[in-house]
Amino acid sequence: MKAFYAQEQKRHDPRAFLSSGAAQPNPEQPERVERLLAGAKSAGCTVERPRDHGLGPISAVHTPEYLDFLEHIFERWQRIEGASAEVIPNIHPIARNGSYPASAVGQAGYHMADTACPISGETWQSALWSAWSAVEAAETVMAGASAAYALCRPPGHHAFADAAGGFCFINNSAVAAQVLRRQAARVAILDVDLHHGNGTQGIFYARPDVLTVSLHADPVRFYPFFWGHADERGEGPGLGYNFNLPLPRKSADAAFLEALGVAFQRIRAFSPDVLVVALGLDAFEGDPFGGLSVTTPGFSRIGEAIAGLGLPAVIVQEGGYLCDELGDNLTAFLTGFGGKAR
Repeated sequence: MKAFYAQEQKRHDPRAFLSSGAAQPNPEQPERVERLLAGAKSAGCTVERPRDHGLGPISAVHTPEYLDFLEHIFERWQRIEGASAEVIPNIHPIARNGSYPASAVGQAGYHMADTACPISGETWQSALWSAWSAVEAAETVMAGASAAYALCRPPGHHAFADAAGGFCFINNSAVAAQVLRRQAARVAILDVDLHHGNGTQGIFYARPDVLTVSLHADPVRFYPFFWGHADERGEGPGLGYNFNLPLPRKSADAAFLEALGVAFQRIRAFSPDVLVVALGLDAFEGDPFGGLSVTTPGFSRIGEAIAGLGLPAVIVQEGGYLCDELGDNLTAFLTGFGGKAR
């Protein structure tokens, strides 16, 4: 399997984020790249650098207003006397309609859903190359490959069409799905990250051409709190095309695989031409976030089960944070997926 990654993706190096009101070291660290690269190579992947695909594939799912903000906000922020070293919002609108603020501070609150996505001078380029890795993987599958892996860092599934959030700036899985729509009439996104892919859900919530399915820790007491509940089914033309499977905290392999079987029923009913797998490895029992309890052998079984759908697949890296087994978990998933796919 081909894997795609560019070294620029490592330059984004966030310092901290707020968790329960306290400043903590940001877990979305560049070191994740080294662990994931090692895991991909151990699974037999050949790693290639993506091409610069420009803004076209990205602006297909993100608003130009938001992309302009991402590109220029750090430079503007530095002109504020006494501003923080990274762009971090201190105000958020209750409703995001009507007027649009002119100030950098106001726009940061408008376009950043939380304080877990600080923007530095390197963030824009890292996010671009992360998205281009997803584009390259999608084009590889469109060209006939049965699967391709995009080592996307920073991750993307918490980014909405016009807002960053949860370590995410450009929604790589959504970008990949939209690229696939050039050839595929129907695309399914299966998100197996610990956290609900709220940004992905938001982007496609009113669309019937992309089915979004997410398995995740129950958000009633877990990030992202306001999205990911079972009654969120889509709206307008997209009603019935969004499917959430929240799991009790600490659910392990058996419960996860059982829920995966339910997800497969919905995916088969949609009959997609191609699949995007939003691969979070933070469902691992030893991940720093500690929400679910999937084991390393469990990731192999998850990969094998997804491959059993028999669909061409773009595998897009989402979460999975620093622990000794991070690379092993990726190896397990990709090996399980590849073994079944053959």
